[in-house]
Amino acid sequence: MNTEDILHVAMEQSAEDINCHMGDFMKSENVVVPFRLGKNARKYLKEPIIADFVSYGNNVVASVSEDVRNIVTEYVNKYTFYHLFETPNMHWLDDRLDSYGYRICFMAEYYLPDLNKLRPLSCDYELRILGPQDFQNLYLPEWSNALCKDRRQLDVLGVGAYEGGKLVGLAGCSADCEEMWQIGVDVLPEYRRRGIACALTSRLAHEILERKKVPFYCSAWSNIRSMRNAIKSGFLPAWVEMTVKPDTVVSKINEP
Repeated sequence: MNTEDILHVAMEQSAEDINCHMGDFMKSENVVVPFRLGKNARKYLKEPIIADFVSYGNNVVASVSEDVRNIVTEYVNKYTFYHLFETPNMHWLDDRLDSYGYRICFMAEYYLPDLNKLRPLSCDYELRILGPQDFQNLYLPEWSNALCKDRRQLDVLGVGAYEGGKLVGLAGCSADCEEMWQIGVDVLPEYRRRGIACALTSRLAHEILERKKVPFYCSAWSNIRSMRNAIKSGFLPAWVEMTVKPDTVVSKINEP
C-alpha cells in the first residue's frame, strides 16, 4: 500500500458515507447528490443527516435531503469551494436552513498517513501494544479520546505509554469502517509536551498498517495541539467535512 492507495481507500469510504462516486471528489466543479447513508458507512455516522459537505481539496461534494437541495445548490455555486466551510459565508447557509428547523452541526478535519514521513517515534516511556482485553478498566474520562465506552466493541487496538506500572498516555483505534481504523490519543496533563502523543500515534499507525488497514485521524479545526500531533506523527490533512442536522439535535448536544 502506498500513499496514493491510502487516499483511494479514504475517498471510496467517503463515497460510501454520502452516496456519491469516488471520482466526484476529483472534479473541478462542485457536486450535489441525494443523501443516503451507505450500508458500509462509518459506524459512528447517525441519521438524521440533512446535508453533508465533503472536500478533498478539489471541490465540494454535498449530499443533501431533497427539501434543502435548492438551498444547498445555490450555496455551493455562490462561493469558492473552500470558503463554504468558513464564516461569514456559513451564516448565509445557516440563516436559510433556520426556517426548516436545521442548523450546521459538526465540522472536522481528517488526516491520513504520509508514508514518506510516517515513522515510529520514540519517547522516554515504555510503550506496550494493547488489545480489547486490556481496555476493560480504561473507559474513564482521562482516556475518552483514545477509547469510546459507547462503542467499545469497535475498540480493537491500542498503544499505551507507561512509567513503571502507571499508564500515562494511551492511543486507541476503533474499527469505524471495514478498511479504515480511526486513531484517538490522550496523555495525562502532567505528562504532556514530552513527545508521548506523537510516539503513541505513530506507533499505532504502523500497527494498523501492518494489519492491512488504513489509519485515519480527526481533529477540530481549532484544536492546534491535536493538529500538531497529527503532523508530527506523519499525518497530513486529507479531507474536511461539515454536517447539517435538525436544530433539536444541536440543542441537545448543547445541553448542560
